[in-house]
Amino acid sequence: MNSAARSSRSCLAVVLAAGEGTRMKSDIPKVLHQVAGRSMLGHALAAVSQAGADRVAVVIGPDRDDVAKEIGAALPDAEIFTQRERLGTGHAVLSARSALARGLDDVIVAFADTPLVTVETFMKLRAPLAEGAAIVALGFEAKDPTGYGRFLMSDDRLLDIREHRDASEEERNITLCNGGLMAIRGDIALTLLDKLDNKNAKGEYYLTDVVAIAQTLCERAVIAVVPEEEIHGVNDRVQLAQAERMMQERLRRAAMMSGVTLVAPETVFFSYDTKLGRDVVVEPHVVFGRGVVAEDHAVIHSFSHLEGAKISKAAGIGPFSRLRPGASIGPKAKVGNFVEIKNADLGPGAKVGHLTYLGDATIGADVNVGAGTITCNYDGFGKYRTVVGEGAFVGSNSSLVAPVTIGKGAFIGSGSVITEDVPEDALALGRGRQVVKEEWAKAFREKSLAAKRK
Repeated sequence: MNSAARSSRSCLAVVLAAGEGTRMKSDIPKVLHQVAGRSMLGHALAAVSQAGADRVAVVIGPDRDDVAKEIGAALPDAEIFTQRERLGTGHAVLSARSALARGLDDVIVAFADTPLVTVETFMKLRAPLAEGAAIVALGFEAKDPTGYGRFLMSDDRLLDIREHRDASEEERNITLCNGGLMAIRGDIALTLLDKLDNKNAKGEYYLTDVVAIAQTLCERAVIAVVPEEEIHGVNDRVQLAQAERMMQERLRRAAMMSGVTLVAPETVFFSYDTKLGRDVVVEPHVVFGRGVVAEDHAVIHSFSHLEGAKISKAAGIGPFSRLRPGASIGPKAKVGNFVEIKNADLGPGAKVGHLTYLGDATIGADVNVGAGTITCNYDGFGKYRTVVGEGAFVGSNSSLVAPVTIGKGAFIGSGSVITEDVPEDALALGRGRQVVKEEWAKAFREKSLAAKRK
C-alpha cells in the first residue's frame, strides 16, 4: 500500500499493556522495563504512532498509575482503558470498546511487551485491509513452535489460529506460528470481537478466535510474515536481556550503515534516540544514554559514558570521559580522560585534558583547563554558574567557587581557590604562600628515630 493510500485510511491502535509480568521478579511493571533506554511500552507506542495510527488506546491493569504516567509522557493523546479481570487477549481488546466503536478504517492490536516490532511491520499489517481483507495476522516460522498458536492455512488464506494447548498432534507439527499482533478492518472489528466465547482449555476469550469467526461471515483473513526475532516477547529478565541484545545489534548496524565507524561494535551500547553524524568514530566500550547527539567527524574514545549531551563537529571525547545531561561540547573541543562535564558549555577549541569536573559552567573558546580543576557549583542548597572567558588559562588543581566569572584571556595560577571575579587578561592567585624551613626534615627524622629507640 503506498503512502497516499495509507494516509487516506484512519487507524486505531489498541496496545495491550495489562500483563502483570510476575516472572520479572520486580516491583516495576513488566512493560516499564527498558530496552535501549526506552520502556517496552514506549517502543510500542512510538511504533504504532509512526505507522500512522490516528488514535491510540492503551489497555492497562487496575491500579497502575505508574503505567498511566508513562503513557501520558510518551503519548499524551492516548486513551487509557482498564482491564479489571484477566480474561484473555480478546477481553483485553474489548476493554477499549468505546474507542473501537468510533469506526476507524483500520484497527491494529499490538502488545507492549514486544519491543522489537518495527514501524514497517505495522504498515505491512495494515496494507491488506485496504484491499478488502478483514483480518491480517502477524506470523513467523518458529525454530521451536512449542507454546505458540499455529496458523491453519488454505493457500494464501488464514482459516484459523489454533492455540498450542488446544491443537491436535498434527497441528502441533506446523511451524508457521502466531506472533500475536493483528490488524482488523474497522467496520467489522466489534462484530467479530463480540462473537468471542471462552470455550477453550484456559476459559479465556482468545483474540485469535476472530479468524474462525470471520470465516463464518465469509470474510477473508490473511497473514504477514516477519523474522521470529522481531516478535520476541519479554516475560522474564532473560528474555529482556535477549531483547536488549537484538535491539543493540539493530542500532549498531543502522549506525554503521549511516557512515559511523564502530571499531568493536559488540562493545558499544546505544540508546534508542542516539544520533551520530557522518564519519563519527566510536572506539570500544562506549555507552550512550538517552539524548546524545554527535556531529560529523567527532571521535568518542574508549570507556566513555555519555547521556543528554551534544558533541559538535570534530570534537574529541575520552577515553574515560563522562558527559552528563546538559553537556554541550563545541567544535574541535577536547574532553580528556577522567573528565566529568554536567550542564556545561565547552566552547570551540577548548581543552579539558584530564582529571577535571565542570558543572554548571560556560567555558569560552580556546580555553585551557588544567588537570584537577573543579567548579564548586553547589553549596548544599543551590547550584551556581561559573563563566570562563575566551582564551583564558586555568592552572592545574584550581577550584572555581561559583558564582564566579573569569575574564577573557585571564590566567589562574595553579592550585588556586578562586572566589571572586577575575578581570580580562589578569593573573589571579588564591593560595597560601610557600614556606621553606632549612634542615627541618633532617632534624625531624633524627628526633623520631631517637624516640623510637627508647
